[in-house]
Amino acid sequence: MAMMAILDEYRELLLTVDDWFDRCLQAAGCHIRCARGCSECCRGLFDITLLDAALLKSGFDRLPQERQKEVQAKAERQVARLQKGWPDFAPPYILNAMPDEQWTEMPEDDMTPCALLSDEGDCLVYADRPMTCRLHGLPNIDISGERFSDEWCTTNFRDADPLAMNELRWEFRAAFEKEIAFFGRFTSELLGAPRNELDTFIPAALLVDFDRFPWKDWPPPVSGG
Repeated sequence: MAMMAILDEYRELLLTVDDWFDRCLQAAGCHIRCARGCSECCRGLFDITLLDAALLKSGFDRLPQERQKEVQAKAERQVARLQKGWPDFAPPYILNAMPDEQWTEMPEDDMTPCALLSDEGDCLVYADRPMTCRLHGLPNIDISGERFSDEWCTTNFRDADPLAMNELRWEFRAAFEKEIAFFGRFTSELLGAPRNELDTFIPAALLVDFDRFPWKDWPPPVSGG
């Protein structure tokens, strides 16, 4: 119950990210192509936190059984390909448990569509998509001017500079501090002690058994935790 409560609270934080994105659309919609149904960025490997992985898995678990089987098969094939180069990438699929020289060299040329992407280009777990999916496409500039990310999707702002648009700025620092606090609570509940960083890939997240894996016996990560 505590885990579900944390996820519910985290969803509320993610809704504020969605509100920011909606305000950006209202302020600069003519320059922004991003919208539900656009899936050009939903390809390749994205590393996400274990908290986002649990959120994603909860959305996956609510899909119809036939759809779950279809998506899981895609995820298993993608993870199997990764394991050919990373034999240590095993349940619970935590990247930080592997040596840095292995997992930091991600195959950037992998343009495999996300396993959760429908044939029509829709995210099957849109309400439970990770933080990175909600932030992607626009620069993440705090209201103070601090830059958390000064990149944006190449289909956006083709004739404008979003870095000069103050209306796109938001309270990113405060939001990320809240995310870190949620992550600490989540890992404390799951592992018995807080961790600073535990990451996995989106397809691997769908294969993690959050309920039955012996998390309390799992050793601390080699680095980053």
